[in-house]
Amino acid sequence: MKTLLVPLQNISMMTSTLDVVVGLAQRCGAYVEGFPLRFGVPPYLVAELSTGIPVESYQAQSEVELNDMRNFFEAFMLKHDIPRASAGSERPCFGWLEGAPVGEDFVGSHGRAFDLIVMARSDADAAGPHRRAIESALFESGKPVLLAPLNAPRSIATNIMIHWNGSTEQARANAFAMPLLRRAERVSVLTVVGGQGVPGPSADRIVQQLRYNDIAADVTRVELDNRDTGEAVLDAARAQGCDLLIKGAFTRTRLRQMIFGGATSHIMDHADLPVLMAH
Repeated sequence: MKTLLVPLQNISMMTSTLDVVVGLAQRCGAYVEGFPLRFGVPPYLVAELSTGIPVESYQAQSEVELNDMRNFFEAFMLKHDIPRASAGSERPCFGWLEGAPVGEDFVGSHGRAFDLIVMARSDADAAGPHRRAIESALFESGKPVLLAPLNAPRSIATNIMIHWNGSTEQARANAFAMPLLRRAERVSVLTVVGGQGVPGPSADRIVQQLRYNDIAADVTRVELDNRDTGEAVLDAARAQGCDLLIKGAFTRTRLRQMIFGGATSHIMDHADLPVLMAH
C-alpha cells in the first residue's frame, strides 16, 4: 500500500477520511495523491435551470471550490507532518493532481495507477453521484477501495477482521489486503453461520493459508440471531474492537443496476470502522 489515491469532496466526512489516509500513509510509508472529485453540470444546463445565475458565476464558484479543496488537503497533510512529494523525497509524502476532469468515472480510470483508493463511505442519505463514484472505484479500477467511517479510529489495520463468505470477491479482497495483514497485530476470519455466502473453501482453510504466509489468524463464528448478514458482521467487528474490515464487494450479483442490496450495501451505509473492499 505505497500509493494512495484520495478523491476530495466538499462533504463533512472529508476530515475523518483524511484522518484514515494519514494513519495509513504513516503506517505504510505511502505517497498520497489528492484530486477534486466534482460532479459537473454542463454549463448550458445550468443556464437553463438556474434562474438569474450567469454561467460565468457558476464557473467562478467552481474554481473557488476547487481551490478550497486543494488548500484543505494540503494544509491537512502538512499539519500531520506529511510533506509535499519532490524528487528523492522520503515517504510518506503527498501530491495534488492538476487538471483532473469533471465526473465520477475518473475515479475508476485514474485509480488503476494506485495501490488503494480511499473514499468516505456511503450512507442512506448519500447523493447518487457519490454512490456512483464508489461504484466506479470498485468496478472500474481493478484495485481495492478503502471506505472511511464518520469517525476515524485511533489506529488502523492493527486489529483486522476478514468476513469470509467463500466468494471470489472475498478472496480478491484478501489478496489485496496482504500487505496490511502482515503488519497487523491481530487477524480474525469471521464466518456468519446461516448468513449470505457461496460455495467455497472454509474459514479454516483461509486461516491455514494466512499462517503459511506468516500471518497469525484465528476463526470467529457468529450466528445471525435475527440479524441480516451485514449487521452481524459489523456487530462482530465492533465486539472485537477491530480497526479494519476486509470485505468482498457485491458477491450476490454483478448487475450494476441491482448492486445496492444485501450485506455489502448494509456495510457501506452503516460501517463505523474502515472497510477495505474489492470486487
